Amino acid sequence: MTQDSLIRRTPWPESASRPLGTPIQPSVVYASPDPDTLDAQYSGDQPGYTYAREGHPNADVLARKIDGLERAEGGLVLGSGMAAVTAAMMGVLKAGDHVLGGDQLYGRSLRLLGQDLPRFGIATTLADFTDIAAVEAALRPETRMILLEIVSNPTLRVADLPAIARLARDRGILLALDNTFTTPRAIRPFEHGADIVIHSVTKILAGHSDATLGYVAAKDATIRRAIYDFAVTTGLTPSPFDCWLAERGLFSFELRYDRAEENAAALAEHLSGLPGVKRVLYPTRRDHPDHNRAAALLGARGGHMVSFEIAGGRGAANRLTRGAPNIAFAPTLGDIGTTLSHPASSSHRGLTAEGRAALGISEGFFRVSVGVEEIGLLKEEFSAAIEAAREA
Repeated sequence: MTQDSLIRRTPWPESASRPLGTPIQPSVVYASPDPDTLDAQYSGDQPGYTYAREGHPNADVLARKIDGLERAEGGLVLGSGMAAVTAAMMGVLKAGDHVLGGDQLYGRSLRLLGQDLPRFGIATTLADFTDIAAVEAALRPETRMILLEIVSNPTLRVADLPAIARLARDRGILLALDNTFTTPRAIRPFEHGADIVIHSVTKILAGHSDATLGYVAAKDATIRRAIYDFAVTTGLTPSPFDCWLAERGLFSFELRYDRAEENAAALAEHLSGLPGVKRVLYPTRRDHPDHNRAAALLGARGGHMVSFEIAGGRGAANRLTRGAPNIAFAPTLGDIGTTLSHPASSSHRGLTAEGRAALGISEGFFRVSVGVEEIGLLKEEFSAAIEAAREA
């Protein structure tokens, strides 16, 4: 072999069989045989890839799988959940538009609405999405989009989706729905009036805390193209390796979700009976403030998230997390194992104490992303942690 032959690309070996596992294709660029073919690819007359920022096989394989879950068409996988939120908004909004968001959106979504969009001349307002009168009062003639999470983070309040969807349709407002918490296992937003669906694939879809990705899909082809163009122009490209990891995670998604959901319901019931626990929030519990709405919208699908509040301040919170050394104290959700989050020191640390109190978030408030462990083990670990929090 000559030195020149070493720097020439070796053709992929031909085979009468095919790989069972999806190959990883990390190539940044794709070679076409001639300018006519390249023109045909860019114009859409021939399939294929040109440059990875504009799309690559692993992203498309993953996107088509999530499309199937959401019963969507032409969804786009991006580099993170926030990349998906950003592309959905910046791809279609312009200076002078107004966006209405839920007052308990994911923390970085709140920052995008509160600090970043206004710099580009896009006005924003927050409202309580459990109160349709408050939503209607917050709308403006220039409102172009509503950004909604069905189940809020971290207090697990359930939005009045049917009423909001009707309002958006009647006013000609785009309804963008972040389905990360609920997932298409619990609800498919396009079937309930959404125009755009968003996911942080990083969370329970991928499920193993080793891939950072987002997904966005739109009903309207023109909006899909606008989102795609913005994402490509600004380089919100997903990693082929992360796409491969997330696709592998999706193979077990339904099994993981169902087991985690079963565990969450059981853990919520267990926590409600422990001394020192002031309240437990889980959508299918009859003491949840939005129980009837959750039942009508989600049926028996309570999801894999539980929130609870203990007596005491930061000291009790510290004792609780230290009393559960095998439960990861981490600002994430959707891992295969259970994780514990403290909103006052993570997702909602940017709010004042008064602002957190208005949302019902105290120093003793915790959010649990329940995993697939044996439920008896989880009950033991949380019992020990809460007992530790009660110790003076």
